[in-house]
Formats: sequence, structure tokens, C-alpha cells
Amino acid sequence: MSLLKGISNKIKGRGSDNNLAVKKLVEEKLRTVIDPDLNRDIVSLGFVKDINVTGTKVKVTIELTTPACPVKEQMQAQCEELILAIGGVESVEVTMTAQTRGASGKKGSAEVAAALGRVKNLIAVASGKGGVGKSTSTVSIARSLAAMGSKVGILDADVYGPSISLMTGAPQPTESDGDMIKPSVVDGMKVISVAMFSQAGQASIMRGPMVAQIIKQFLTQISWGELDYLLIDYPPGTGDIQLTLSQVAPISGAVIVTTPQEVALIDVRKAVSMFGTMKVPVLGVVETMSYFKCDGCDKKHRIFGDGGGLRVGNEYGLPLLGEIPLDPSVAKLSDEGKSVVIEAPKSETAKAYLDAAGKIASQLSILNAQDQNALTQFALDWEH
Repeated sequence: MSLLKGISNKIKGRGSDNNLAVKKLVEEKLRTVIDPDLNRDIVSLGFVKDINVTGTKVKVTIELTTPACPVKEQMQAQCEELILAIGGVESVEVTMTAQTRGASGKKGSAEVAAALGRVKNLIAVASGKGGVGKSTSTVSIARSLAAMGSKVGILDADVYGPSISLMTGAPQPTESDGDMIKPSVVDGMKVISVAMFSQAGQASIMRGPMVAQIIKQFLTQISWGELDYLLIDYPPGTGDIQLTLSQVAPISGAVIVTTPQEVALIDVRKAVSMFGTMKVPVLGVVETMSYFKCDGCDKKHRIFGDGGGLRVGNEYGLPLLGEIPLDPSVAKLSDEGKSVVIEAPKSETAKAYLDAAGKIASQLSILNAQDQNALTQFALDWEH
């Protein structure tokens, strides 16, 4: 070996050793970054997928459990700050990715679970009472999750009063996948509704068994493909449709929508009780029509009362996911098949829905993590 080549190999070796030392320091620093929902550091959670050190430059890839993580930017900034504090590091590049997780075990009927095998999370959006903005909230939350990078679908299960196709502007499906129908796609969201298969203005006159069959068809004969979240717009009440969905579909969690006044909370309590009976976890409460701000006035006018969503949440130990203002533009945009989240993303209403969507995604991540931990513990105990 030549003298120059020997020196060159020694220099490369020292550089490699230094990079390895910096990599260990980076990992130690990242162990101090705690996921606020799962209450564990991002290294032990397996979020840190790659640490690459080249001289004074560090590149890190962090994979979260959902693109809709509400603290993604704060976590990224914290990681960058910690790594830059390491001596000798001059530049940092932290890339945030996401891989949405679902529950390890699929509940519900085997046929439905198989048909929805590529859908990671099913979210029931229910109210117990009509006229509280449930369908509007379904679309707005779905739009918010999609805007944050998630693959989203909406199933309109309100057979007697379907409105999702109007609110999204989704047309009747025109494509099939073998024996299954492909849902309509609007702005990247997959949408299906009974309104797409009936004449405008025609009443849906059906008994319970017929309705249950339609719901089952929507669950087993629609080619939903791969989705992070499928939101199901439940009809008001606690009847056949709600029971069928909660029994046969692998519902990951339910979101309860209410207005502040007590007359709405009466039926909300029934909906919460129904989900409890059906062993479906409730993710939290979204309060709509919480307040109104008139033109040129920054005061919040509590037209329908104050704090109803928080009260019912406290009764059942549920988080308040958001207070949505009474915004006339929401009704106008919905009639046009548009969404305030897309058309006015900086508005107070859009921010409230985006925040609620982030909290819903967080609640699901917590549930899915608990489910995986429970299965792991069971496996370890079984081996023992």
C-alpha cells in the first residue's frame, strides 16, 4: 500500500467514526422529544426512520402516525433546534413523513371487514338529533383531513335525508372494479351516497330491512381502495341504520356533533349511550353554532346557549374537539358543493374544523397505539 493511500484511508476512517459519534448524539437528543398524545419519546415509538450524518450536515427522517398530526411543525422545529445544538453540526434537514395506522384487529362482520381491508380507520359522525350541522361537519372534517395529506372517503349513510353528494358536488359513479362500484372522486376524496342513485326530490320510502341491505351494499360492494380515513355520516337518531353500521362495520371511533342548547344534548346523550352499548369508542364532541360574530363586531354572541358541548363531554369524560362558529358562508358554500376549508382556509371556521380534524386524528392514533400495545402484551403473556 502506498504512503498516500494509507493516509487517505486513515482520514476516511476518522470521518466515519466521527459521523457515527454524531449519529449517536442525534439519537440521544431525539429521545427527549415526546409525542404529546402517546406520551413516549419518538425514538422508542419508532418514529425516527433514518439518521444520516455527513461531515457537519445531518439529515433525519421522522414518520408520524398520521399526516394530520396537529403538532407536526412544532415537533420538526424542536428536532432541528436540538440537533443544531450538537457541537460541529452546522446544518440540519428534518423531513416529516406519515404512515397512518389502523387498529390491529378488525371488528364487525367478516364480509365487511374483508371488503374494507384497505381502509385503516372508519369514523362514525353522529348527532342523535337532526339539524345540528352533522353532515356539514362530516364534509368539513373530511376536507380538513384531506388537506393535511390523508387519503379520505365519505359514506353517506343518511338514507332518508342524504345531502353529502350536494355538499361535495360528487356526481353518480361511472366506473366499476369487477363486480364492485368505484366511488366518485372529488378533490381527491372518494364519496358515495344513496342520493346518487335516486331521482332528485323523490322520497326514500323503505322499511328497516331494505335500509340495512343498502348499508351493507355500501360497505361490501364499493371499491374504496386504500384509505386512511372513511367518514360515515350517520342519520339522526338511534335506529336500524345506526345499529347495522355499529354491528357489522369495524368502526374505529365516533365523533359526536351537537349544538350548545340542552334540547340537542338530550339526543346526544342517547347517541353516546348507543355507542357505549355497541362497544364503539367515542373520540370526542364537536360543538357547532357555538357563537356568531356580526360584521364589524369581534364579540362572540352565544345565540344557542353556552358550553353545551363541553358539559356533555365532561359528563362522559370526552374531549371537546372544537367549537365551530355560526358562519353564513358555510351554508352558501355547501349548497354550491364547496367547503369553507378549501375556499377560505384562513377563516375562523376553517381553522376550527382543521383543529378538530387534527384532534380526531390524534385520538385515533392513541386508540390504535393502545390496541397494538394490548396485543403485544397478550402475545408476550401467551409465550410466557
